[in-house]
Amino acid sequence: MAFEVFGRSVDRVAVIGSGQIGPDIALHFSKVLAAHGVQIVVVDVSQEALDRGQEKLKKKIDRGVQTGAFSEELGQSIAGHVSFTSDYAAIRGSALVVEAATENLEIKCKIFKEVEAIVDASTLLTSNSSHLEPERVFGSLKHPERCLITHYFFPAERNPALEIVPGKSTSEEVTRFAMKFYEAIGKVPVRVTSRYGFAVDPIFEGLFLAALLLVDEGFGTVKEVDQIARKTLGQGVGPFTAMNLAGGNPITNSGMPQYHESVHKWFHSPESLQKAAESNSVWPTAERGEVLDVEPGKAQLIRDRMLGAYFGLATEILNAKLISPGDLEMIVELALVMTPPLRLMNEVGVPQALELVKAYHDAYPDFPVPEILKQQSDSGNPFEIETILREDADDVAVLTIRRPRVLNALSGDVFRQIANHIDAIAKDDSIKSVVLTGFGVKAFAAGADINELASLDSGAAAQSVALRDQGRIRKLETLGKPVVCALNGLAFGGGAEVAQACTVRIAPKGLKVCFGQPEVNLGIIPGCGGTQRLARIVGPQAAWKILRNGRPINGSKAAALGFLYKEIEGDLIEEAIVLARGIASRDVNVPRMETGPMELPSDLPEVKLGHLSAEVDSFVRRAFTEGLTKSLDEGLAVEARLFGEVFETEDSRIGLKNFVENGPKNPAEFKNKTR
Repeated sequence: MAFEVFGRSVDRVAVIGSGQIGPDIALHFSKVLAAHGVQIVVVDVSQEALDRGQEKLKKKIDRGVQTGAFSEELGQSIAGHVSFTSDYAAIRGSALVVEAATENLEIKCKIFKEVEAIVDASTLLTSNSSHLEPERVFGSLKHPERCLITHYFFPAERNPALEIVPGKSTSEEVTRFAMKFYEAIGKVPVRVTSRYGFAVDPIFEGLFLAALLLVDEGFGTVKEVDQIARKTLGQGVGPFTAMNLAGGNPITNSGMPQYHESVHKWFHSPESLQKAAESNSVWPTAERGEVLDVEPGKAQLIRDRMLGAYFGLATEILNAKLISPGDLEMIVELALVMTPPLRLMNEVGVPQALELVKAYHDAYPDFPVPEILKQQSDSGNPFEIETILREDADDVAVLTIRRPRVLNALSGDVFRQIANHIDAIAKDDSIKSVVLTGFGVKAFAAGADINELASLDSGAAAQSVALRDQGRIRKLETLGKPVVCALNGLAFGGGAEVAQACTVRIAPKGLKVCFGQPEVNLGIIPGCGGTQRLARIVGPQAAWKILRNGRPINGSKAAALGFLYKEIEGDLIEEAIVLARGIASRDVNVPRMETGPMELPSDLPEVKLGHLSAEVDSFVRRAFTEGLTKSLDEGLAVEARLFGEVFETEDSRIGLKNFVENGPKNPAEFKNKTR
């Protein structure tokens, strides 16, 4: 058995290094790849390190079984597919080798020289370096074209963030494979241009340095700065606590001189950091539950300094063109668990963000004010945060919804970006068709952004949002070029409605959950066309039940109902591109959804509502029966009006509040009032 992706077969993976992160990398590989029969081998020259690593992996698997994260049988399978050895010959036959040894260039170069003599010419070699450029790590190898950096983040088995850093000699095919492979196994990879520290660590370590300078200069204690920085930047933990957890004093201390030379002169290693690294001490952060009362003037100075440093560090990364703005926004939020920089600058106001960076520069003249921030401030516009990616495959535009932290949920801004891309494609004569998909393997789009819906303050506002987003989705249908929806995972609510507006839908074979219209569980009804398109696609009998009971439909049933045009065995996107091209050339004929009035049957099935609201159900039934007897455009207007009206009900408020506070697994306690 093997794991197939992007034209390569992965049947064996080697991880070199059984220290702090190697066993966690191996655990992630095994959790995903054990089901495909892929063997994972961890190699280390130290038997003591191997024993510790094996014990660490076993404890994490046992904890996963105890918490119900996976079954005991799966836990045994995960453990059974990982082996630990000191014999380097065990890496022979591996499709991928990930080096996770200590951050020491000499050691890494020595390891790869030995590895290259053992593995096949087709084996991909990667280093989990957090700082060292691929040109230095792989520069002495005979075949650097198959090598790149894959920088994991703590904890590696759970944190999805991953920096992929190709070197100047790395082949484009290898880089594309790495991006596809890691996405397919549940990571969120971003491509970063080679420079010391890459894109994330200069921000992580730079914020730590900014915090340390505040302490060293007497503006606050470690506890005070840690607490205020955490709140100001929306961090899971403050910079000192994060440094303690990562055990990062030594590597940060040794890296500061490199940043000083490679990034800018503000980076340096203060005496306090040097002493902490030498003594291997931890910073005296607050105890769990301890809250400090900081004098307002002091707190404001700390906030302003930390914001100035954050905004300057982030925009310097963009100024250096190491990474795209959308990628930086996403990777910082995932890797560092903090409010991403562009969103925070937009919230503060870009001109105000610039003033904070200028003030930081005044305090530390070696800290630059990036030109890109000046330009954005001069434009008078907020930063554009890209969540829809476009990549053209010759005459086919591939659009990807990418919001992995929220399973690609559809905010108003996502709808806007989709519409903007469709407008551009409509004017692009070189593009004959479109593929629309989602990032990752879990979700095409998990529905509308519920926090946005819950913030609507009236039925009129809800109706206005429905009409706005209906118009944006309608552009997919009226593009005049085929749009193939490649359902890479589940499509709920608004995600299902977007899929319904596409020409056809395909999905991987065997999806346990394909699509659903779960709005009734939230005390609302579909507002982007679900009550009008679904019946036209799968028939009124099936749609009547799906819309009213809110239950999801699996892939095989979706195909049987006609929601899916086809279930796919191979590469979903490649198949979608071929299909889109075939429809455009008229070599492939597909069913087209009728947009005229429908004649509804008199024997629509009975539906048991269970815990659902009878009052909300009445709105679903009205949208269905009133709207479908009209044209699609007229029916959409009916749905939008009723979407607004249902927002005025008590059960709508109950359902949305319950979802925001308790999540989707806890049913709302509706009043079940009837009109």
